[in-house]
Amino acid sequence: MSAGVDSAAPARRLPRAERREQILGAATRAFARGGYASTALDDVATEAGITHVIVYRHFASKSELYRAVLDRACQRLDETVGTGEYDADAIPALLRAAAADPDGFRLLFRHAAREPEFGDVIDQIRSSGTQIADRHLSDEIPAGPWRDWAAHLIPIVVLEAVIAWLDAGQPDADLAAARISAAINAIIKATTQP
Repeated sequence: MSAGVDSAAPARRLPRAERREQILGAATRAFARGGYASTALDDVATEAGITHVIVYRHFASKSELYRAVLDRACQRLDETVGTGEYDADAIPALLRAAAADPDGFRLLFRHAAREPEFGDVIDQIRSSGTQIADRHLSDEIPAGPWRDWAAHLIPIVVLEAVIAWLDAGQPDADLAAARISAAINAIIKATTQP
C-alpha cells in the first residue's frame, strides 16, 4: 500500500442485539439534541457511525425508532427506581436514573411530552405517578379536591426538579434529593392549611 491511500478498516459486524443497542444509544443522543421533528434517521446513523441502511434493518421508520428509544428509557427508569410503591429512597433513585441516562430522561419528560404522536407514553407515566402519589397522600390529606391537586402536582414538581438538576450540572445529589423532598412536603403542607 502506498502512503496517503486511505486504508480505513471496514466497520466491525456486530451481533444483532448489540447493533440494536448501539443504534438506540445513538438515537437517544441525537433525539435529545435535536428533538423528534428535527432529527433524521441519517443523523442517527451518523451518530452511530453506521449507514442509514443499517438503521433501517433494525427499525422500519423514525417513529418506530423513537418509540423504541422511549421504551428503553422507561425500562431503564423502572430498573433503577422500580414501579409501584415508593419510599424515602425513591427520589435518590430517580436522581441516579436521571444521572445514568440524562438524554433518555430528558426525552421522556421534556421532549416526548411535546410530541402528540408519543403522548401516550408520557400520559401513562403521569397517570401512574398521580395514582402512586394519591395512595401515599391518603394518610396525610383527606380525599377531595386538595388531595387530587397535590397528587397531580407532586409528580410534575419532582420530574421538573430532576430535569432542572440535570440542566444545572447535577450538583450534590444528596442535597438535591433533600430539597425535592422539601418541595413535596411544602405541597402537602399547603393542602392542609386553611
